[in-house]
Amino acid sequence: MPTSTDARRGWRQTVREVIFGTETPAGKAFDIALLVAIILSVVAVCLESVKGIKADYGDILLRAEWVFTILFTAEYLLRLATARRPARYARSFFGVVDLLSILPTYISVLVPGAQSLIIIRVLRLVRVFRVFKLARFVGESEVLVEAMHASREKIIVFLVGVTSLTVVVGSLMYLIEGEESGFTSIPQGIYWAIVTMTTVGYGSIEPATAPGRILASIVMIMGYGIIAVPTGIVTAELTRARMFREPRTVHCSGCGEDTHLNDANYCRRCGAKLPPLA
Repeated sequence: MPTSTDARRGWRQTVREVIFGTETPAGKAFDIALLVAIILSVVAVCLESVKGIKADYGDILLRAEWVFTILFTAEYLLRLATARRPARYARSFFGVVDLLSILPTYISVLVPGAQSLIIIRVLRLVRVFRVFKLARFVGESEVLVEAMHASREKIIVFLVGVTSLTVVVGSLMYLIEGEESGFTSIPQGIYWAIVTMTTVGYGSIEPATAPGRILASIVMIMGYGIIAVPTGIVTAELTRARMFREPRTVHCSGCGEDTHLNDANYCRRCGAKLPPLA
């Protein structure tokens, strides 16, 4: 005869399969409904930031936001109650994002305007990869993260060099132009150097003297090359990471297997020695 403990376990198992799984029709329907609710709540937050729309429909948008928050709060509590390891879920990426997506609405009761922070809910849309089983996209993101991690030292050196260069250029422009041209301080000159070197060019301040314009021209030309450097570093690491991830076609004399990783020295099926890369 089933006991109350068995019934409770059965309830938890059923709910867990729906809110954590996508294998069942109910689980997939739940996740799709969740994604739609997330999109609608983000749209509501964006619309509320428009003064004209807020003036006409502010009350409706506020009620909608509280409805979404209550639904997401119930969902978060259900995930905690049914997760096999609640603490592990709470500390996971999705657990933290789920919590941060509901807190701003409650905080806005004490701090008006804090509800704008719930735009973080857009991060919950990452679940679309799991819902629609787009695992290949997750694999591609892992390649990108691996490439960024491998190139971090080169990029750090590059950023330190660029930062030093902007300080020097900004100081020179301050000495050349002075306050008459709007370069009232070295930080102001550094700001101009960053804006110019990144080719943004706000135009809020600009050199007026011939030496200043010559220096500005040099910085502008350098900017194109500087922007290309980190792109080349990451691209090289992406190519290297993909090369070692994508299988190569080489015939194993032991078992005939044709697909192996690029860095494989032995057959993945029988362990025979593979011929070297050409």
